[in-house]
Amino acid sequence: MGRASDWLREERRKTLGDWVAFCLECGHVQRYFEEFEAALPATCPACGGELRARCPSCEARIASAFAVACEVCDAKLRPPEAFGVPIRRPPEVRTGSRRSG
Repeated sequence: MGRASDWLREERRKTLGDWVAFCLECGHVQRYFEEFEAALPATCPACGGELRARCPSCEARIASAFAVACEVCDAKLRPPEAFGVPIRRPPEVRTGSRRSG
């Protein structure tokens, strides 16, 4: 399953953009390619809030629309909840094989 999901993730990035910027106010997300980062608006086109495309601590680009912490330095990118629900689900605990038979 890991290889299939990695392949799909890479295809999506090749089509939609390698990196994301998200609004800290309304959650609007915009994917972009590195060479077009300068064209990103400074404010959200939906609400006018701050559009964040890089980690405020280390300036690393953001790869996931669901990121709440930087993959490089683990700094907080945004609150872990939006509209009262968690942005990321807690990890599931697996208790055995899903195979039947």
